Parts: sequence; C-alpha cells; structure tokens
Amino acid sequence: MSKRDDLIAKYASDLKDKCGVKPDMDLLTKVTIGCGPSIYNRDSATVSSSDEKELATVRNNFLKKKLGVKSDADADKAIDAVMDTYGRSNKSKYRAVVYYLLTKHFKKESVYK
Repeated sequence: MSKRDDLIAKYASDLKDKCGVKPDMDLLTKVTIGCGPSIYNRDSATVSSSDEKELATVRNNFLKKKLGVKSDADADKAIDAVMDTYGRSNKSKYRAVVYYLLTKHFKKESVYK
C-alpha cells in the first residue's frame, strides 16, 4: 500500500471509531486527494479546533472556495458541529476527515464527482 492509502485507512478508522460514521470510501479518497500534499505534513495534516486562525482557513479556503458556502454563520455552525462530532478533546483531528464531514454536512458530494 502507498503512504496515501495508509492515511486513507487511518482516516476511515477515525470516521468509524471517533465520529461514529460509516465512510463512503470513494468520497473519502477524493477528499484526501483534494487535500494535496498537506496530508503528509504533520502540522498541516491536522486541524486545531481551538485555533481561530486555523478555523478561518477551513471556512475561507475550503467551505467558501471549494464547496461554495456563502454564509459565514452557516460555515461556522457547520465547523462547530463537525468539531463536536469528531470530539473536541481529540487532539489529532485530521484535515481530510474534517473536510469529509463538512462535505457530507452540506451535501456537496457532487463537488468531488
């Protein structure tokens, strides 16, 4: 297996074990590929739920630019819900998992088709 395949398996495990979600592996793979090389860097591979700058990056660069979410309030509510689902006390919130959950939240799977 490639490094990316190993990471996708890890993300699928997080979705099942930490979020209680049965992952759509095709979508998870596409979201992971969409994250680009950031998944290989320890710092950029995760999202800190306590860092406002980090959450603004998720809102602006992913939700607005990639998924086309218009409202900051809707984006912030969704990020908050995803962080609750993932578990705020969980230190390692993988970016690909957060993006996957946000994609599902907004029913924007078609962006990755």
